[in-house]
Amino acid sequence: MKHTTIALFVPHKGCPHQCSFCNQKSISGESRSITAADVEAAVETAKQNPYLKNAEIAFFGGSFTAIDRGYMLSLLEAAQKYIDSVKICGIRISTRPDAVDDEICGILKSHGVTAVELGAQSMSDKVLMMNKRGHTAADVESAIDLLKKYGFETGLQMMTGLYGSDKNESIVTASKIIDLKPDTVRIYPTVVMENTELADLYYKGIYRPQTVDEAAEICAELILMFESAGIRIIRVGLHSGGGVEQGRIAGAFHPAFKEICESKIYLKETESQLAAKGEYTVYVPKGALSQAIGQKKSNLIYLAGKGYSCRFKESDSLVKYQVLVKEMKYDT
Repeated sequence: MKHTTIALFVPHKGCPHQCSFCNQKSISGESRSITAADVEAAVETAKQNPYLKNAEIAFFGGSFTAIDRGYMLSLLEAAQKYIDSVKICGIRISTRPDAVDDEICGILKSHGVTAVELGAQSMSDKVLMMNKRGHTAADVESAIDLLKKYGFETGLQMMTGLYGSDKNESIVTASKIIDLKPDTVRIYPTVVMENTELADLYYKGIYRPQTVDEAAEICAELILMFESAGIRIIRVGLHSGGGVEQGRIAGAFHPAFKEICESKIYLKETESQLAAKGEYTVYVPKGALSQAIGQKKSNLIYLAGKGYSCRFKESDSLVKYQVLVKEMKYDT
C-alpha cells in the first residue's frame, strides 16, 4: 500500500557515531530538537488536506531508537494518538541496526510503530569500518530478523560510492539485502557534505566521489535487481531541499536522480533491440515516456548520433521498464 508521509526529522540525536559522510544538520535542514508539540502541529496541518489518506507519521534524520528514552517516548506518544484515524495508519521510524533489541521492539510495537527502516549503507564490514559506521553486516542481519519476528514492515537503506566502495561492492551489498527480504529499500548515492570527514578526504585527494552519471549507471542496475526481487523501492537519491544543495561540496546529487537512472534503463533496453541503422518506433509502458526519451531528450539525441531515428510511444500492454522496438518499414 502506498502511503503519504508526514515527515519529522530528529537531527543527529542519540547516534553514538560520527560517520565519515554524515552531517545531519545539512541533510535534514533542521538544527533544533523537535518536540511533541511539533509532532502534533505537523499532523494537524496535514489532516487539513481533504485528500490525505493512509498517511504515515515518519521520524527520520537520526537514530531514533538510540535517543534518550523519555524523549523518544514523548514523540511516540504524541504520534500514537492519531493512529487508527481515517487518515493516519501508522508510524515509520529510521534507526541504526545496532540500536534494535527485544525491549526496543516491544516499545515500538506498543506505541503504534508499523515500519522500521535500518541504515545498513553497506554489507561490507571493510566499507562500514572505513566509514566509521560502528556496526557490522551481521548487526543488519540480526536486526532484520528481530523486526520481522515482531511483525514490522522492514526497510533497508544502502549507499553507493562510499569511501572504500566500488561498483562490485554495491552489487554485492544489493544482493545481500535481497537475501534478507526487506519490504522496502532506499538507494542513496554518496554526497560529500561540508564539515564531514569525507569532505576532508575529498580535499586531500584521497576520496573521489561518484559523478551523477557514474552513480546513475550503478543505481540503474540496482533498481532492476530490487524490482526483479519484488522489493519496493521507495527512494533513489537524496531529497532536494532541506539544506542539501547548500551543504553539498561534491558527489552524485540531482533533484531528478531516479529519473536519470530510469532513463538509462530504458536506453539500454532500447539499444539491445536495435538492429541496422534506420527508423524505429519504440514502445514503452504508459507513463514512462519522459524517462524513455531522457532529460532534455538525451536518449533521443544519443540514438540519433548512432544513426537511429526513434519515435517513442506509450503502450498499455507493457510493464515497468519493458521496451518493444519495431522497425518502421515503407513500401517502395
